[in-house]
Amino acid sequence: MPSASTNYRTLLCTSGAAAFFLPAAVGRLGIAMTGIGIVWLVHARTGSYAAAGLVTGGFAVADAVAGPQIGRLVDRFGQARVLPCALGAHAGAVALLLAGSVPDLVAGVLVGATLPQLSALSAARWTALLSGERAAALPTAFALEALANGVAYMAGPALVSVLGAAGHPSSGVLLAAALVVGGGLALAAQRRTMPPLTGHAERRHAERALLHSAFLRQVALGLALGVFFGAMQVSVAAYAVGRGTPDAAALLYLAFNCTNLVGGWAYGAWRYGGSPRRHQAAAAACLTAASLPLTFLDTPLALGATLALTGLAVPFLLILTSVLTESLVPRAVLTQAFTWSSSANAAGTAGAAAVAGRVVDMGGAHGGFGVAVGAAGVMTALALGGLRDSSPDVPKSSAPAKPRRRTRRPHGGFGAVVRRYSPHGIQRLWSCGRVGSTGRPHP
Repeated sequence: MPSASTNYRTLLCTSGAAAFFLPAAVGRLGIAMTGIGIVWLVHARTGSYAAAGLVTGGFAVADAVAGPQIGRLVDRFGQARVLPCALGAHAGAVALLLAGSVPDLVAGVLVGATLPQLSALSAARWTALLSGERAAALPTAFALEALANGVAYMAGPALVSVLGAAGHPSSGVLLAAALVVGGGLALAAQRRTMPPLTGHAERRHAERALLHSAFLRQVALGLALGVFFGAMQVSVAAYAVGRGTPDAAALLYLAFNCTNLVGGWAYGAWRYGGSPRRHQAAAAACLTAASLPLTFLDTPLALGATLALTGLAVPFLLILTSVLTESLVPRAVLTQAFTWSSSANAAGTAGAAAVAGRVVDMGGAHGGFGVAVGAAGVMTALALGGLRDSSPDVPKSSAPAKPRRRTRRPHGGFGAVVRRYSPHGIQRLWSCGRVGSTGRPHP
């Protein structure tokens, strides 16, 4: 039976929740439009898809590399101080791209390097808002974030494509920048729900958690999920073109994306109890099993049904990655941790598009689907490896841990005498001023 959980309406009625979630949702719609908008703009300017792909690749790599650094600045100085600066730089980079005053590749890199990860900032606010007794509602909040991302990446590229096909390629980039800047500034204005800042010493200590194997496993899983996305995009397009029906690609994408949204909504509405790590391993195994038939199915109807099944499993992995990241990382570096996950996903998507394209050229669309199946298998292995982690599955308290008191060792016993009069022990006593000229400790 499903466990009791906070539904979406109750979640958005939480004081201050809608005020930051809606601007972030508007901004991430612009983020979803930016990459495809660059493709339309550069292709219209140069007439070359190769040039458009190169600029878009530079944009994606810069976004993946700079995102965690922006997140680190946010953890240090706060969203209200960092976000307006990043948005101003982003607006300037977009202006350079539209004006064509610098090479398109340079402008694309600048656009990606200044693009803030609004989804990570919104997730960090949910964590701060739903602390303490309300922490059980966090999975529902992360499901809502996944729904917002899914809608953005369905509607955003379609809107840009409509503008590009109508002969206004620059309008797509301009509209995307307006949504990012407008939504980001509105988010920065909501100071009441911003995560509290921590001291420098606590933040430096917390950054060690970003090197913990449990967190790195979640980043690697996000990278593999990005590879899955990138390989699926190329393979679906290659399948439709290979059959002489390129329009069918849109229907196949629709089948995948619609069930993706349904799966995310269902997880947030009816959550089942149990370990998030076990849920993640089960979702990854189901995704691997569901995507295996893609390597040999030929009929569009069967392929569409299989894509719909894989779309159901994907949002569970996205949501559970956020849940586990929140439980593994201290609050002092939480924004940075979320941006690492998002950047890994984006890097995997960009890199997989190139790799899957080569595989498709050699072995057809089924070879590209094989790359996606391999990425799903890697996710399963990583999730199963995470079952051995000893870290807790429940979110940590935002309060810093109390320092452990050192217990004094007893003075008696042969072992204590050996330790005290060993060379290292004598040197330590000397440095403390407790050893006299005779070499014996003062009483």
